Amino acid sequence: MSDGSRGVVAITGAGSGLGAAMALAFAGAGFDIAALDVDEPRAQETAASINALGRDSTAIGVDVADPASMAAAAAAVEAALGPVSVLCANVGVQQFGAIDRLTPADWQWVLSVNVFGTVNTVTSFLPSIRRAGGERHIVLTASAAVFQVGPRLAAYTTSKHAVFGFGETLRLELEPEGIGVSMLFPAGMATRHLDSSAAARPTELGPSITLDEDFVALMASTTVTESSVVTPDYAIRNLLADLTAGEPYIFTHGDYRDELVERNEMILKAFDRQAR
Repeated sequence: MSDGSRGVVAITGAGSGLGAAMALAFAGAGFDIAALDVDEPRAQETAASINALGRDSTAIGVDVADPASMAAAAAAVEAALGPVSVLCANVGVQQFGAIDRLTPADWQWVLSVNVFGTVNTVTSFLPSIRRAGGERHIVLTASAAVFQVGPRLAAYTTSKHAVFGFGETLRLELEPEGIGVSMLFPAGMATRHLDSSAAARPTELGPSITLDEDFVALMASTTVTESSVVTPDYAIRNLLADLTAGEPYIFTHGDYRDELVERNEMILKAFDRQAR
């Protein structure tokens, strides 16, 4: 950790999109950054941008689905920068497709990265976080899909529900240690998420196939429009302030509040029925 640093932030998926925006935001606030990504050259580009801001950084190519890869990355980050005070487990690959068209390989890939990748990231870095001083936080990237469910996204939506459940339990277990856990729920953003997802899929699982009809079905069922798609920088505009405030849930943007209210009312009515 460099002189004057507020701490070390480790971010997976830091090579582009939301992860890169997080890295620049934390660096601008005085943190040193470990940029982790399956695409190491892109992680190096992010690290170079961090250095240009006057902060220390390191870039590491990782496979979040591989526990050994993540354990090695955690050791390398601490050796290079010091104990990690903020961990952003920002992992997620996308696979469109109707449920009866998704293959076992599709499910294996999405769950291994989005769910087990999140778990591997947290468990690998937790010892380092425990060694850090000052405020400590873990950020898990879930998705607006947890609340705004659409067709053709069964594998992705299932995985992000699992991340949500993992985060709720993680918060309870780490609260006595003073380690905060927040979940980020991003909605539509202008990123290369689909391209990076396809590129990250192991060749032995076959290609990632998405049909035009998948996009048509999704857009027809949701309130997502071109005007509701924002930049990653805008999406994380409140992230640092919400972390400082200890907020457990951080929404980036979106117009689906009515859907949240309607779902919660249905759940409460169902709960009340059992008391009759």
